[in-house]
Parts: sequence; C-alpha cells; structure tokens
Amino acid sequence: MWLLYRRGGLGDTLLTFPILELLKRSGKRVCAVGNTDYFLLAKAVGWVDLISSEVPEGDFEERIIISFEGNLRPFPEDRVWIVEHYFRSLGFENHFSRIIPVEPKLGSPLEGCAVLHPSSGSPKKNPPLELFLRIEDFLRREGLRTLYLIGEADGWLKEYVKNYFESLSPLEMARALRTARLFVGADSGLSHLASYCGLPTFIFYGPTDPVIWKPIGERVFQIALSPPCSPCFPNVCDEKSCLPLEPLFEAFLLAYRSL
Repeated sequence: MWLLYRRGGLGDTLLTFPILELLKRSGKRVCAVGNTDYFLLAKAVGWVDLISSEVPEGDFEERIIISFEGNLRPFPEDRVWIVEHYFRSLGFENHFSRIIPVEPKLGSPLEGCAVLHPSSGSPKKNPPLELFLRIEDFLRREGLRTLYLIGEADGWLKEYVKNYFESLSPLEMARALRTARLFVGADSGLSHLASYCGLPTFIFYGPTDPVIWKPIGERVFQIALSPPCSPCFPNVCDEKSCLPLEPLFEAFLLAYRSL
C-alpha cells in the first residue's frame, strides 16, 4: 500500500487528488492521511482505499509526505501550477481527470442554480460582498435562479443573505454542485470543488497567485487584475487594492459573455 499525507484546507487537498487517481489507475492500494472529510470524496469515487487523520502503523510500499519536513514540498520553487509541481517531483505523467466522477444528488437544492460563494478560509482573500450582490442582480436579470453556498468558514454570510444552501460535508456539496448551472466565488476550497465538479467556475484572485493555485477543471475563468504588488498572500495590505469592486465586476461580465 502507498501512503499520501497532506494536511491543509479543502483546496489544497483537492489538488492532490490527481496523485491518488494515478496511483489507483496503476493498480496501487492507497492510504490518504489528512482531513478525512475531504479525503472521503476521493474514497467515494474509488481513488483511495483507506483514509485516516493520523499516519497508521505498519509498513508502506512508498510514502508521499507533502510537507516542508516530508519528501514532497507543498509549494513549487518556480511559479508553476501546483499539480504540475507534484507530477514533476514524482515523475508522473500529466494525465488525469479534469472532472471528478462523483454522482450528482437527485433533487439537489442547487439544481440549475447560479451558485455564489463570496467567502474563503481567510478574509484577506475575499472581494467586497457588494461585488457578489451586483453579480447576483445581473444573473437574476439573465433569468437564472441564484443561491449562496455556505460551508465551514462562511457562517458570517447568514447576516447578509437569506437564499443559501449550507453544508459541512464536501461530499454532499460536491454531489449538489454537480447539478448546478455555474459558480462564482473567491479563491477558496469550495471554488476548487465547484470547478472539479465540472461547473463553469468564475474565481476572483487578488493577493493569491492564480498560476500556482489554479483549480482542476475544464471551464475555469480566473479573474485577476494582477497589479504589480500581487501576489502577496499572506502579507496583504489593508487597502486590498488588488480587489476593487468596479474593475472586478467588469472583468466578470467580460468572462461571462465568453461562455
């Protein structure tokens, strides 16, 4: 059995799934160690045999430890997509699924919806909420039903919106997202999940790097104004001049019209 170890947020974890997929495709048995709620999604699609929050005792054929103390660095030295960094480091061929084959949820509350997610695990990455309210108004005028997605880091949104779907289960959210129309979000784990589920996904980047942290997907629209001072995360200025409302809204309209 092979072991893959990766702790981190949902987006960080999803970006390791191509490793799991290729290992399983080559006939390996795989144990994934990290956040078990996240890796449960990989188990549901058959890309991992065992999941654990701690490294189990016993011998492993190979260990892939993604950490600064491990044998695979969690960040690339060059400005390349993190998945490419993993594959180069491991000597793997760059052939993997751009859409995770999770079963859609029948009767999903997100069915046919434009899903909005203006939050992330760090407020430093979030564009102004007003941006999403304006996008919501535009999408409604386009004839789309809108719904906000609320996950583990997004409870604050309940003070501002009433039309939302809340879940703490990435597997449940993935199954629901498979039925949605499109997704608009900040650079967050849920945006990575939506893209991986095959949705047209519009993602706003400010202080984070859209090259390194591109999600897996076939229809990803990365919206980044890229001023000279970015990317700068986590050392983000109070002004967040990389996330101005009007230019981001205009950039979204341009990307949306290219669908």
